[in-house]
Order: sequence, then structure tokens, then C-alpha cells
Amino acid sequence: MLPPKKFVNLLYHFSKTIAIINYLLYNGYTKENMMYHLIVKKDNLANKKNAEKFKRALEVFDGAGINYTIHETSLKDEAKNITREVTSGKGNSVITVGGDGTLHDVLNGFCDFENNTLGLIPFGTGNDFAESAHIPFDAEKAAQIIVEGYSKKIDFIQLESGLRSINAVGMGIDVDVLKRAYSGKSVKRSKYLKALIVSLIKFKSYDFTVKYNGKEENHFGLIAALGNGRQLGGGIKMFPEADIADGKLNLFIADYISKPAIIGAFSKLMRGKVNKVKQVTALACDSVEFIPHGENYTIEADGELYENVPLAAHIERAKLNFYLKNENNKDGK
Repeated sequence: MLPPKKFVNLLYHFSKTIAIINYLLYNGYTKENMMYHLIVKKDNLANKKNAEKFKRALEVFDGAGINYTIHETSLKDEAKNITREVTSGKGNSVITVGGDGTLHDVLNGFCDFENNTLGLIPFGTGNDFAESAHIPFDAEKAAQIIVEGYSKKIDFIQLESGLRSINAVGMGIDVDVLKRAYSGKSVKRSKYLKALIVSLIKFKSYDFTVKYNGKEENHFGLIAALGNGRQLGGGIKMFPEADIADGKLNLFIADYISKPAIIGAFSKLMRGKVNKVKQVTALACDSVEFIPHGENYTIEADGELYENVPLAAHIERAKLNFYLKNENNKDGK
């Protein structure tokens, strides 16, 4: 029979070992044994400049001993399906190498929110969410944030249809701009700008009803949108007070603006001066429903277009683990 002192020491080491095993099984893994799944569109890597950026990001992961696998996508819903598969288990990180559209697809495939983490290395043409999340556009710096391993639970927009949006959803002139920008073979930032100018000239206001905070209002306007991030459309700051982790949904409505005044109004919106445009309603709320008066309509979510999907949504508070820069890091990394 063991002496009491040796028995206590043995019991202590046994309990410590059990605690470590439980931590690894139920609270995630270290970055040395966690798998990082990098999801990137093949089209993005076809560009020589982007391919070089991606290579530099991988060098950061290699230097940190990160275990990763690369998923190159080219088909509709492929990113969503890959994400669904790899987040069904515990302890994985999904890294979106792309813009708002790829991030949107990945979010809509996410399964186990408690045990998986999402990260972002901005690529592509639309990166409005990266601005709100303070993710650097430099691939190496964005990769370094992921390597450092600091994550925070952030919000996202949940539509009653089941669709999710990480940045913004809307209907109206934003949809018109996207349809014009997406026409043709390529989508570049300059094409967005040209599409915006044409839409500002040609788009006609429409009738819709909005329900929020126990109110119901009828509007005749240009756009009705909801934001988790601060901006959409490549830099239009419609939600300047938004915070991706404040638990609030940001409502934006722009009523009819005459053609002579519309350029000046959108110039103010580009700079986040929503309170300087008298036709704008902007406030924070918990849930919102937009009801267009026409039979057929299109909404956009993170730049992706959906036909006749009801735009009724609420905010999912602190649901998504997301790699962010640690603002409390005294070294300023």
C-alpha cells in the first residue's frame, strides 16, 4: 500500500493529466495540432499579383508551424459545402482568402459555432467587412493576426429564411448597382464606381413597408438596408456607428432624393455623414422586416443576389468566433 504522501502526489498528477485531456477534447486545440482550412477561389489565384500575395501569407503560416490545407473553389456553393464539412467536427479554423462574397458563402456553411473559428485574408474586389473588422489588406499582416490566435465572438445578421450575412443586407439601389457591375465578364472596383454613377442617374424610388421596434412605416425610397459592418458598396459608410460585436442591427433607409441632389447626398454618405442627409433614417435596433410592395424583387447579402427572399432579420449576438487583432496587446502587434 502506498504511503499517504506518495498517494496524494499520484492523485494530483493523475487529476492534472485528466484536466489537460478534457481541455483538448472539449475546448479546442493548440495551433500546432489544429487544422486550418484555407478557402480560396481559383480565379483569385489566376492573377499573378494575388498568387504572390497568397504565397507570402502561406510563408507566415509555415514559419509559425501552422497545419493547413488549401481548398481551391470554382463552383457555386463549393465554399459553403466545404465549410459545412470541416466545421462539423471540433477544433478547426476556416480561413477565407477572398472578399465579402466568399466570406458570405463560408458563413452560410458554418455548423459548429462553439468549437470552430473563422478568419479572413482579404482578396477580391469587395472587402467592406475587412474594413469594419480592422483586418489589414496586406496578406502577411492578415495572416499574422490568425497566427497570433486571438479570437473574439462577433455578431452576424440572421434572416428568417435561414440565410446569414456577415456585413450587410439590402434592397433597392444597392441591388441595381450590383446587377450592373456583375454584367459582363469581369468585376473590378472601377466597374462598381461606373455602375453606381449610372444607377444614381437611372434608378427610380419604390414603395416599401418597414417594421422595427414595434413600429410600422411606409416609405418611398432609394434603399433599405441593414448593417453589421460599417459600410457596403465598396466604401459607402451607411452605418458609421456600427460595431461587429455590439449586439445591434443597424437600420438605414434613404427616402426619395431628387436627381439634382442625389450626387451630393451620396457624397456625404461616402464619408459617413448620414445625419447630414435629411432623407435618411438611421438607427440601431434588434430586428427589422422590409416588405416591398411589388410582387418580384431582389435582395443582396454581402454582395450576393437573391430573388424573392423575404428581408426579415435579427442580429445573432456574439455567435461567431473570429480572428481579430488583439487591441489589448501591449506590444502593439
